[in-house]
Amino acid sequence: MQESLLKRKKLTSAEEDAHRALEQTQRYQSGAFKLAFADREFMLRDELRPVRLQLELLKPEMIQNERQVYCTVVVFGSARFVSHEAALDALEQASVQARQQPEDAVAQRHLRHAERRLAQAYYYEEARRFGALVTEHSINQLGISLKIVTGGGPGIMEAANRGAFEANGDSIGLNIVLPMEQAPNPYITPELCFQFHYFAIRKMHFLMRAEALVCFPGGFGTLDELFETLTLIQTHKSRKVPVLLFCREFWTQLINFDLLVDEGMISADDLRLFEYVETAEEAWEAITRFYHSEPLHPALPGQ
Repeated sequence: MQESLLKRKKLTSAEEDAHRALEQTQRYQSGAFKLAFADREFMLRDELRPVRLQLELLKPEMIQNERQVYCTVVVFGSARFVSHEAALDALEQASVQARQQPEDAVAQRHLRHAERRLAQAYYYEEARRFGALVTEHSINQLGISLKIVTGGGPGIMEAANRGAFEANGDSIGLNIVLPMEQAPNPYITPELCFQFHYFAIRKMHFLMRAEALVCFPGGFGTLDELFETLTLIQTHKSRKVPVLLFCREFWTQLINFDLLVDEGMISADDLRLFEYVETAEEAWEAITRFYHSEPLHPALPGQ
């Protein structure tokens, strides 16, 4: 009894005071009288942006520490890819319309689009298999639990979260409020599904625990995240981790890295900051090879 009294909190909690303030007289319930941290309109003012930035940094950090998430593998890629099954269904529907309307340019365009999506479904299925490989084998092969983390949306993000889910493991989704595309996919561990307003803080969270980055083909968002990671490693603002570009043909057609070297924009050694892989197994092998020569350094609390 005495021990429980000694361990009691000495100060009233913010939650207790927030509830107590709601019960007080309505005469002073104007914006000025509200507790600052319980005043939504006040918290959303432009002047409070520094506070909101701090909160967006702290909330996912604290929750992941509480759940002992210290090491992750980041998976980026297009939000527009779909599974093989979904792509096949779409192609069958487009084929029927194209046969019924052979002179309709729109129907023919939809058919070509569906054919391309079926070919691109390969990336979805490889990301899905990669998510499962990381989840199933990281403890046995590297001695530490690696969690898949994605941007939380559809496409490659969904595929990697799905692979982890199907392997009975947890995975993380760092969603962001956007006018389209960015509803959380159903395979993220609910307790590790976060939502952001600030791109900058979201990108920090991608890298704060990252032990590897796997970049599948994608658009502006994928390129943004890839080049930020490469820049941080190049400038030694981040320690080196495996950066894997999935599908050499896509990346070498998209970006002429050799031109950057020839023009003196980057050094030849900078091309060693990343490597190309073609399959989920190659990607996982590259990660394990790296960490068999370089020990893992998990971002433990207090570091």
